[in-house]
Amino acid sequence: MSANEDHKVADIGLADFGRKEVDIAEHEMPGLMASRDKYGPRKPLEGVRVMGSLHMTIQTAVLIETLKEVGADVRWCSCNIFSTQDHAAAAIAASGTPVFAWKGETLEEYWWCTWQALQFPEGKGPQLIVDDGGDATLLIHKGYELEEGSDWVNTPSGNHEEQVIKDL
Repeated sequence: MSANEDHKVADIGLADFGRKEVDIAEHEMPGLMASRDKYGPRKPLEGVRVMGSLHMTIQTAVLIETLKEVGADVRWCSCNIFSTQDHAAAAIAASGTPVFAWKGETLEEYWWCTWQALQFPEGKGPQLIVDDGGDATLLIHKGYELEEGSDWVNTPSGNHEEQVIKDL
């Protein structure tokens, strides 16, 4: 496992292989490449905090790099414990983008990764979310409820996954 405060991936040594695959995928994704060409110089998302919870694949890596090219500050996790392509996650981590994803995460690791992707510097949260499955959105809604005085985290739960979330 390769980890530091800005990423946690299976093996950062896979980054070169991932980069080669990303370069190939860019040729198969003309819409995103056209968006980079058109909006990259203007940086319309300059400083916008974007959190993603989407399958961490090579194609997602192209999306992440497009968001960065148009100015976004990006943090990412996978939306599924089995769908991460470890070489894609490594390529994104090696480029300096915080990513928390590896194939075969446990339930606890999955929710930890989602929580990490939501945590921007200076205690700030995301301004825009790309969320395939709604798990990041769930954490935000539960956080809002807690800020409004909900006692949800202190109520007993008979569901293991719900307890994992409460323990975050």
